[in-house]
Amino acid sequence: MRNYFQKIPIILSVAFFLVSCAEKTDEDLIMELMEDIGNFAEKKDISSITMNLAEDYTDFEGRGKRKARDMLEYYFDEYRGIVIHVLSTQVDEINPPEAYIQTDVALSSGAAKVLRKMIKFSTDNYRLKMRLIRRNSKWKIQHAEWRYVSLNELFPESLSILKKIFPNI
Repeated sequence: MRNYFQKIPIILSVAFFLVSCAEKTDEDLIMELMEDIGNFAEKKDISSITMNLAEDYTDFEGRGKRKARDMLEYYFDEYRGIVIHVLSTQVDEINPPEAYIQTDVALSSGAAKVLRKMIKFSTDNYRLKMRLIRRNSKWKIQHAEWRYVSLNELFPESLSILKKIFPNI
């Protein structure tokens, strides 16, 4: 029996190694990209966000990569109390080297985070539709468009995440 318990750490180490060495799918890489961008946005790390935009990036209003950076700088300077919550991402199509995804994002005020227990609070929710391009085995955002969505229009998993962040919704 003692010998059995000595082998458990070895078995767990081998299992962890095999799982971590498994090649990631395009969908895995895309989900990681969106998670990273969400983390960069929370930190207001504009350089890291724009590093994930393709060189030929455009948005639905014709902004290229430089104008998108300017927009982010303005937004983060003007609205210091804004917090960005990336809720959920759905992959619509992956046809390398392109992929099409939709992501729900909630914008909330930093002050509201403190006061949300005292007041009924709602977020500004947006759906981002993006075309990604894979170049040199790395996915980048090539085109983005967004629109405001109501709570009723959010993906079901987005609404679940939002309710965990803001229980009074």
